[in-house]
Amino acid sequence: AGMEGLHVGNVLLTGCDGGLGLGLLKGLLEQPSPPRHIFAACLDPQGKDHGHQPVPKPSCPLADVTDPNSIKAAVRKVQAEVGSAGLNLLINNTGTTRRSTLATETAENMSLVYTTNTIGPLQTSQAFLPLLKKAAEAEGQREMSCSRAAIINISSILGSIEVAEAWEERQDICYRCSKAALNMLTKCLALEYGSSGILCVSVDPGHVTPPLEQGMGPVTLEESVQGVLQLLAQLSATNNGTFWDWRGQRLPW
Repeated sequence: AGMEGLHVGNVLLTGCDGGLGLGLLKGLLEQPSPPRHIFAACLDPQGKDHGHQPVPKPSCPLADVTDPNSIKAAVRKVQAEVGSAGLNLLINNTGTTRRSTLATETAENMSLVYTTNTIGPLQTSQAFLPLLKKAAEAEGQREMSCSRAAIINISSILGSIEVAEAWEERQDICYRCSKAALNMLTKCLALEYGSSGILCVSVDPGHVTPPLEQGMGPVTLEESVQGVLQLLAQLSATNNGTFWDWRGQRLPW
């Protein structure tokens, strides 16, 4: 898709309170033809931490992915704005972690991180399925793509069982397990929703979210955002149910 960027009508992006979410939001707004509607789901609807960066309206205030009522309210809001066009792109970006080692990991950490990182994207995907289906149908017989209808789960290479990267630097069992489970969710979504024309892919944004200590990662936020948006512009049916990184390289599960 080269320089023309990502063409997508209606987008919902969770986890816009800072970091990658805010970066992706800004990157989408700066596309040559930006989305008609960007729904920025953040816990702080006032956006007081965003400084001078414009947060597009309408956003979904208090879209807490761990709270089904909050998700339902967000669905109603999006539905009211997009109507029969539906939702083309859902980016499940909300994520959390707790620093831990195998020796210090706790049930509380595991539950908390899994609830946000795995159950959150599940509930959000389930709730927005009717609007994603609408978008897939509205685009007629076109190929699968992020422009038509897609769920992108922002994952991490730390969730790759085969690669098992950065063990010495960061054990973070709760985070690794939640992202491995999110990757399985991506595969399940792809198997179930693929026949409706909805593309489902896991993406590693390169800098681990939340980030490691300063200087740990080779990638800046800008490079990550640019890479992820470039990847999204190129995804097609052959990529359904797979795992990619910000450089556009396929990752092993």
